Amino acid sequence: MQLNQTASANLNQYAQQLAKAYGVTSSEKLFSISGPKETQLRQAILESEAFLKRITVVDVDQIVGQVVDVGALGLHTGRKADGRFNKKADIRGNTYQLKETDSCCAITWDTLSVWANSGSAGEFMKLLNNSANIAFALDMLRVGFNGVSAAATTDPDTNTNGEDVNIGWQQIIATKSPDQICNLDVYLDYAGGGDYKTLDAMASDLINNYIPAQFRSHPGLTVLVGADLVAEESARIYDNADKPSEKKAAQQLPFSIAGRPAVVPPFFPGKRMVVTILTNLHIYTQKGTRHRKAEHVEDRKTFENTYLRWEGYAVGNHKCYAGFNEAKVHIGADPTPASITDTPSAE
Repeated sequence: MQLNQTASANLNQYAQQLAKAYGVTSSEKLFSISGPKETQLRQAILESEAFLKRITVVDVDQIVGQVVDVGALGLHTGRKADGRFNKKADIRGNTYQLKETDSCCAITWDTLSVWANSGSAGEFMKLLNNSANIAFALDMLRVGFNGVSAAATTDPDTNTNGEDVNIGWQQIIATKSPDQICNLDVYLDYAGGGDYKTLDAMASDLINNYIPAQFRSHPGLTVLVGADLVAEESARIYDNADKPSEKKAAQQLPFSIAGRPAVVPPFFPGKRMVVTILTNLHIYTQKGTRHRKAEHVEDRKTFENTYLRWEGYAVGNHKCYAGFNEAKVHIGADPTPASITDTPSAE
C-alpha cells in the first residue's frame, strides 16, 4: 500500500507540531530535550503505562552513582536521649550504572493510511504520538523484567525481550544479593505431587524465608506473578470448584496471593514470582541526555519516532526483594520426589 495523501498531510502537520512543542526548527534531525520539556516527555511516557506509575522512575545527574533512597521502607520514628532521633538510609554500596539506550517506534505506510482514513487529523496525530510513548514505556518494563546484560550491539531477533539491552531488576539481585533468589528446583502441582500446591504457598515461602520481618507487614508488599503460574492456579480452582463463588474466585486471580496484593506485570516471565514493594523497583534516566527525532523514512516506507537517552535500573533495598529463578520453577509433579533432600526455603 502506498501512503495516501491524507496520511502524508497529517504526517507533515504532526512533524511541525512536534517541532513547535519542543522549540526546534525541525523534528527530522536529532534534538536535545531539557528543562520543563524533559519533564513533560517523562510524564507522557509514564502516563502511557499504568504499571510505570507504581514504581520509582526518576532522573539522576550521573551515569554511575548511589541508588536513590525513596524513604518508604523500614522504621523512621524513635528518640535519642541526648539529641534528635536520626535514621540513616541503609543503601550503602547499592549503586546503579546507566547505559546508552536507543528506542525507535516505526509505523508502516499501511498503518498510517488506515489511521488517516479512520478519523480526523487530530485523532491521527494522537494515535501516532501515543503509539510511540506506549512503545517506549513498555520497553522500559520489558527490559526491566528480562534484562541480563548490556551488549555493545544488541540483537532483537535473538533477545526478543531486550535481554541484552540492560541489566534488569531480577539480574541485579541475582548478581549482587543472590541469597534473595530461590535457585532450587521447585514444583507447583495442585494434586500434591510437588513442593507447592498453591501460589499462596509459593508466596508465603518467599515472604517468610527471604523477606526480613520488618518488611513483611508493609502495606505496599506485593506479589508479582507470571501468567503461566496464574493459569495453573486458575485451573486448580476451576477443577475443584463446585460453587459459583469459587469460580468467581478463579476469575479474580491474581488480585490477592498469600494475603498480599498481586499483579501480573507486562512482559513478566511466565514462571517467575517476586515479592517486593513496587516502589523498590527503580528506573533512572540521566538529566539532559534525552534526544528525540521524528522522521518520514521513504526508503523503509515508515514514519519513525526515536528516543535516545542514558538509562538504567536499580533495586532500592535488596532485602525487600525476593524471587524464584523461573528457570527452576516447574509446573506439575516432581518426577523424582525421593531424591530431594533440600527444601525450597532459605537457610
